[in-house]
Amino acid sequence: MLSYRPKQQDNNALPRKPLGCSVGLLTGGLGVMTRILSVSYDSALLSSRQLLLESLGCQVISAHEFEEAMRHCKSGATFQLFVLGHSIPQTEKEALIAAFRARRCAPVIALKRFGEQPATAADFLIEPDPSQLLKIVSRVVSERAASA
Repeated sequence: MLSYRPKQQDNNALPRKPLGCSVGLLTGGLGVMTRILSVSYDSALLSSRQLLLESLGCQVISAHEFEEAMRHCKSGATFQLFVLGHSIPQTEKEALIAAFRARRCAPVIALKRFGEQPATAADFLIEPDPSQLLKIVSRVVSERAASA
């Protein structure tokens, strides 16, 4: 099993820090779908992001409020990827990442506002650009499939 570490050549989405654990495939055999937890405080962006990620064949669980997102993070539910929108305040991003990582070892993508300090615990820090998000999610999924 491969230790999760995104390729460093993509300057638009450098990993914030490598995970210190091994993770399973994002797309598994036998038709197992990638499950993504997506959080945003902007309902229109959350809906758009869900449709975008579902276009890749992912199952997306969306959370619109901090408490709802925290319940998902603290649950025993299986997620292979965590996406945090740019509408979430920095301190809440850090709290959600900590809760998510306490129960799972999976990549975290944090979308950032212009000029915002990076979420230090996120694996990827990207601009809120749909094409960039698709590129990163597709790359993570395909790298997992290739390592099987």
